Order: sequence, then C-alpha cells, then structure tokens
Amino acid sequence: MNQRYYSLDVFRGATVAFMILVNNQAGAAYAPLDHAPWHGLTPTDLVFPFFLFAMGNALAFVMPKFEQQGTPFFVKKVVRRTLLIFTIGLLLNWFPFIRWDHGQLVFKGWTWVNAGGTLSGVRVMGVLGRIALCYGLAAFIVYFAKLRGAFVIGGCLLLIYWALCLLLGDPADPYSLSGWFGTAIDKAVFGAEHLYHGEGVAFDPEGLPSTLPAVVSVILGYFGGSYIRLKGKNYEMLTHLFLAAVILLLAGYCWGGLFPINKKIWTSSYVLVAGGWAFACLATLIYFIEFRNVSGAWSRFFDVFGKNPLFIFVLSGAIPRLLSLIRIPDGEGGDTSPLGWFYQHCCKPLSMGRVENASLLYALCLVAFYWLLAWWMDKRKIYIRV
Repeated sequence: MNQRYYSLDVFRGATVAFMILVNNQAGAAYAPLDHAPWHGLTPTDLVFPFFLFAMGNALAFVMPKFEQQGTPFFVKKVVRRTLLIFTIGLLLNWFPFIRWDHGQLVFKGWTWVNAGGTLSGVRVMGVLGRIALCYGLAAFIVYFAKLRGAFVIGGCLLLIYWALCLLLGDPADPYSLSGWFGTAIDKAVFGAEHLYHGEGVAFDPEGLPSTLPAVVSVILGYFGGSYIRLKGKNYEMLTHLFLAAVILLLAGYCWGGLFPINKKIWTSSYVLVAGGWAFACLATLIYFIEFRNVSGAWSRFFDVFGKNPLFIFVLSGAIPRLLSLIRIPDGEGGDTSPLGWFYQHCCKPLSMGRVENASLLYALCLVAFYWLLAWWMDKRKIYIRV
C-alpha cells in the first residue's frame, strides 16, 4: 500500500526548518535552542536524529521499488547516493576554497597554519558525511536483512557501541570528552587537523565511531515508515506508533541511567530516546493532519522545506561561508561579514537588550530567507534530488 502521507512531508520539512534555526544562532541562544553542554537532552539535540528518522521513513517507501528493480539496481543507486552526499558534505566543509590570511585572500588548501600558529585542515566528516554513511549502511541492512534482521542488527549495533565505550574508553569516565574512545580512532583515520574543534580540542561529534549507533536512527525511521505503509491509515496503526514511542522512551531513559544520554557521542540510550520522541511527534502529526484534517498555512510552511531538503540545507551552510569572504568595517577598528553586520545593526537594536533575542531574531530571518527560496523553487517545480 503506497498511500500518500502529507504528514511525513511536513515532518521532514519541519526538521529541515529547525535544523536551519538551531544552526544559525549568532550569539548566546535560549536553552531549548542550544545543545546540552555534554550529557543531557534539549529540543535542539533531537533535530539531527529526527532528520535521520525522516530519511528512514522515506527509505521505507522507495524500498519496494528497489526490490522490484533487483539487487544490482539497488546497489548502484544507494552507493551512488551515499558517495554523492558524502562528497557534497566534504566540499561544503572546504567551501569557498579561499580564505583570508594576513589581509589577503589565498587558496584554502587541504591543510594550513592558522592565525594561532597551529595546523588546521578541512573537516572530513560533518552532518552530511554522517547522513551519507547512515543512509548507505541502513539501506544495505534493511535490504538484505529485511525487517526482522534489521531489528536484530540494530539492537546489536547499540549494544556493541556500549561495549566499545566501556572496553576502549577511559575506565575512570568512558563517557567524558577526554575519556571517550572514539576520538583516538578519528585522529588515527583523519588526523587531528581534520576534526571538529568546537569543543576546544580535536573531537568530532560526527566522527566514525559514533556513526555506528546513528545508523540505528535511520533504521528506526524505516520501521516506522514500513509500518505506516503496510497498515494504512487507521487508528490501529496510530495507536501502535504511540506505543512504540512509549516503549522507546522508557527503554532509553532507563538505559540512560547506565549509559548517559549524550548527543555529542551519540550514545545508544540517546538513539532510543530520540527515536521515541520522533515516533511521538510523527504520530501526533498523522493524527492531526491525516485523521483530523488540521492543516493549512502552518503545514504548507514546513512542507515547502521538505520538497528540497538536502539542497536547502546545503545552501544554508554555503551562503554564510561565501558571505564571510566579504569584509565590512564594524566601526570598532575591525571588520565583519554582511551577515555579521546584519546581526549587529539590525537584530541587536531590536533585541530589547537581550543577546538571546538578537540571536533568535537573526536565526528566524535566515529561516524566512531560505523558506522564500524553497517556496520559489516549489512554485516553479524545481526539485533537486540527490
């Protein structure tokens, strides 16, 4: 049964909109719009796994076509898409391929010495890199192992990751920034200069080891999408989605007492909790949109983002990087970018003295800009598939 579910489109589009919102906080953000410092969970920490969950939903609806076309078609399609998304992510991290150095624009090589005199480099992994690997691995698992096999493999991945944290991490605190085992692997594979440094040290929250449990976020989305597709639009399906949400939330929060809920190292308990909230949110949207016909301007707003999700997300990362090459005097002896000027001269004066208000206003303006672009593309039936 391949019945169309508008609620799935709204869920996907809302996830993209919130990804743009939380990724573009210019200053201090309100707590719900910022990541947890380490252990813990905020609404912002749910955005990325929700996107992976939505990808799993979509995979459930295209998998019958893959099975009809045969294994060679499936392998070619999935490998091509995985490599393409990963390459786009790598190029986005490298973009715009030039940088400011001592007042001059120079080519941005694979590595360079930064202003502090330390070696820097292009980040290899990232959001799109993780999306690519999770999509590819999950697609192969569900295609060859089917639903039951995927359930077993998904559970094993979560348990194996827990065991690796305990066995290879610092026995004193295996779940800490310094004690987590994955950083050593990422350094050995990529080099410290090619990792994320947002925590003040070389540590990549989208590195290879923590991608292992993230694959399960896609598998959970696939389970949900498959059940929706097979059961059709009825209250039994809806009840079971809510039941799945309750089971995952209970299991995840209970496991969190032993294996802390942590987005930055993507713990197994975090996978279950995020999956539970994703099931709950999706079931709620299905109830209101599909059963109660509660839709309108709010749903169309999010639906537009879901028409070109990856393209809009890539643009939301590329445009600020490109604009950062333009230098504008900031009036204090330094310079800033056009977006920095907009934040300082437009958002801050309207913030009523609170930097959180300025940051939120700035992010909302960017969401509105990308929505207008997505709306224009939708009106002209321009859909860029990756």
